[in-house]
Amino acid sequence: MKRYLLSIYLLLLSACSNLPPAIEDPPLFDLLYSQATQKISQYKEAPVRWGGIIIDVENEQNFSLVQVLYYPLNSYGRPRLDQPNKGRFIFKSAEFLDPAVYTKDTEVTVAGTLKGDIERSVGKKILRLPVISATTIHLWPVYVPVNYYGYDGYGGYGYRGFGYGYPYYGYYGYYPRYWGGYYYPY
Repeated sequence: MKRYLLSIYLLLLSACSNLPPAIEDPPLFDLLYSQATQKISQYKEAPVRWGGIIIDVENEQNFSLVQVLYYPLNSYGRPRLDQPNKGRFIFKSAEFLDPAVYTKDTEVTVAGTLKGDIERSVGKKILRLPVISATTIHLWPVYVPVNYYGYDGYGGYGYRGFGYGYPYYGYYGYYPRYWGGYYYPY
């Protein structure tokens, strides 16, 4: 019986994190974007974990290049879009990356090694962007906030039916009820 409970516990424990270890855990020396752009030749072959929002995908015969607008990462490795962006970088993948999957404005985190820089034009400006040889790429799912207090965002507390993320149904809408600046639990 103990063996059975231990196997269930380990199965549940392993199901808690579905992120690749290279994305969830930063490298031992976490190279910042600002450090890399100042002295790119000094940090060649350094392990990095960067992320941001996809801007463009270029597919060549043997590899793909993806241009990303850089954002700092949170503790799980997801880009923090509430922070200001710091610039752009490119990651290179030996695999074909379908532009229908790697669409513009998708959040991505990449782990790999810094290989150098490459010139790209943005409008009429020529920029030198850091290039990462990607070993692990993680696309983040779209985050949809759920409103638990019944306010539908359109000026009312109306009933919207099932499937709208409201877990509590009560009198005139949802639980807890709000009236006159106070929440009423009953």
